[in-house]
Amino acid sequence: MFTFIICFLAGIGAGLGTGFAGMSAAAVISPMLITFLHVEPYEAVGIALASDVLASAVSAYTYHKNKNLDVKNGLVMMVTVLAFTLVGSWVSSLLPAATMGGFSTFMTLMLGIKFLVKPVMTTKESMAAAEPGKRAVQSVACGAVIGFICGFVGAGGGMMMLLILTSVLGYELKTAVGTSVFIMAFTAFTGAASHFVIDGMPNLWILALCVLSTLLWARIAARFANKASPIVLNRATGAVLVILGAAILIFNFFT
Repeated sequence: MFTFIICFLAGIGAGLGTGFAGMSAAAVISPMLITFLHVEPYEAVGIALASDVLASAVSAYTYHKNKNLDVKNGLVMMVTVLAFTLVGSWVSSLLPAATMGGFSTFMTLMLGIKFLVKPVMTTKESMAAAEPGKRAVQSVACGAVIGFICGFVGAGGGMMMLLILTSVLGYELKTAVGTSVFIMAFTAFTGAASHFVIDGMPNLWILALCVLSTLLWARIAARFANKASPIVLNRATGAVLVILGAAILIFNFFT
């Protein structure tokens, strides 16, 4: 029963973070599995990434159905992110180990505060005014930065994508989240597959509970997000990110 409760709670946090903000499930599920169920860190990350796949995919479908997903530029950015994640991982392997584990958590907290204090109120009309060629070039450049940092630090992909899509590429919030979860579905699948190939299959009971709980809450959050007004979505996204970021910091502090 304890395992069920922990996995269900982890799925709530991961699903809400994914559906509202395109956040990686690894930021929530990994620390909870490691802290409360004593799952090996590498196995916990694999379970979190596997949970991310279906949750991100169903969220992306919901955003696409509501015309809040930029598939063309999302594919361009996805390919670049995947390529430069490998580059970042290679560079990181050449350098001494650095304590960067708190990067993703800190970013989650700061981005949540940003959405509460300074909401993203860009409209689809202003998005459409951008030149397609310029946006494609920006997608490649931003994808390279996101991928390299993800590979080097090992975390923060979903948060960095949301920040760059809204602040640099000028996406309105719903389209930014939709495009982010679209990319994360593919990156999470790649990451989960590599973890399972290297380390073998994880605890199937924990995997199933995390996947199902994350999928359920991501679906709920994505449906709510697509019907909400921009200001309500900004506040809901900001609140979810602040709560998750603060909770993870507290977990890390007391463990």
